[in-house]
Amino acid sequence: MNKDCKNTKKRGRKILTVFVIIFSAVILINLISFFINQLFFSHEIDNILPYGKLVDVNGESMHVYSIGKGEEIIVLLPGFTLPLPSAEFGPLMRELSKKYTVVCVEYFGVGFSSQSKIPRTNENYTEEIRSALYSAGFSPPYILMPHSGSGIYSEYYASKYPDEISSIIMLDTTSSAQTSTNVPKFVYSLGKVQQAIGLSRFINPILVSSVLKINEDNGYTIKEIKDYTKFINHCYNDTIVDQLFLFNKNIEELMNMDFPNKIPVLKLVASETAKRKHTGEKYQNAHISRLGDNAQWTIIDGNHLIYHEHIEEIYHLTNDFLNNK
Repeated sequence: MNKDCKNTKKRGRKILTVFVIIFSAVILINLISFFINQLFFSHEIDNILPYGKLVDVNGESMHVYSIGKGEEIIVLLPGFTLPLPSAEFGPLMRELSKKYTVVCVEYFGVGFSSQSKIPRTNENYTEEIRSALYSAGFSPPYILMPHSGSGIYSEYYASKYPDEISSIIMLDTTSSAQTSTNVPKFVYSLGKVQQAIGLSRFINPILVSSVLKINEDNGYTIKEIKDYTKFINHCYNDTIVDQLFLFNKNIEELMNMDFPNKIPVLKLVASETAKRKHTGEKYQNAHISRLGDNAQWTIIDGNHLIYHEHIEEIYHLTNDFLNNK
């Protein structure tokens, strides 16, 4: 065996050794982080009291939080993987409560609500929302205000029970005019693995502080930020994974249903969303066209979470829309 061949083999063994050491170190760090996370932080949200009522829905607890005493009822429905909607919607709820009764419904697997083994279908979401609102003492008609993916459940609700919905105000919602790419379920489950390891909890406080601002007039309270910061470390579970996995099927089901033309719809689209190639003008117009002649859309300058910093604009647009519908 010549000298060059021996040197090549030595370099190969060294590279393999370095790779094994690095790989073993990564595994060890993740294992240590996992055990620390499970030992010290697995129950960190257990003692935080719900902001509203826990009502029984199909034998599980669903959290319904409401403020305001207006005659008209606005029902806020959260988008996907929001850790604690009752806190995240806080400033918007306080602004809208100047004129309306505002209700935040936290789905199963979200916020203070229990998890559920019942499939996350359009029908089940709709019946759970109806049951939760009824159990909390509210009666239709409702003004639905969904964010993101919840727009699909809102459209299904309105299509199946049009007499219970007076109007819908969408906060940068998903279009029901087209589907997205199907993703294997295990991909969504990776979020649970990352959460269990706990390394993201070092980054999450920075993310939270960058979007939730304390403001004397209409911003977040210290308690809302502290609670949200804890809940963001626990937002992935089997219920949420099932919701994400079934979402495309829920869109397909809705596309085969007719939306009631008599229900007015205002879609508030974030400027960042409107600028994207796949969610721009063509995407939004196709959605509005599917919803009928009583639907319209307008742009709010901001990102997908437009209710973080644009609550006054949302409030005024809501008033104008409801007064002129």
